[in-house]
Amino acid sequence: MIQRSTFRATLLCLAIVALGIAFTGCVNAPAAKETVAARYNPGVYTATAEGIGGQIVVQVTFSAAAITDIKVLSDNETEGVGKVAVKELPGKIVAGQTLAVDAVSGATVSSTAILAAVEECVKKAGGDVAALKAK
Repeated sequence: MIQRSTFRATLLCLAIVALGIAFTGCVNAPAAKETVAARYNPGVYTATAEGIGGQIVVQVTFSAAAITDIKVLSDNETEGVGKVAVKELPGKIVAGQTLAVDAVSGATVSSTAILAAVEECVKKAGGDVAALKAK
């Protein structure tokens, strides 16, 4: 008798979990961060900002609704410090569709320069910088 009630309790728990998963799947989750900021004049834009080692030049590609690619075309940032920001920040900006990304620890100047150059490209593309900076 104890085994049958344990089996029923386990089955009931599994059914509740399955229903919870099913209902969670019905929630309308946004596929991508779409805001007023996600309206751009499609194209490729370039901007420059002052990093720790000199000018950082970025190239940002926009579709009508998203930042699709960011490339750092040139920089003289310090290997192992500023270069980490050069490597990491563009991907984080594109993945999150946001300028509200944290600076790379130890590479604040380089991070700030990259964000400033991308911000300038957003302005050139007609995007809403304030909305992209909102967390």
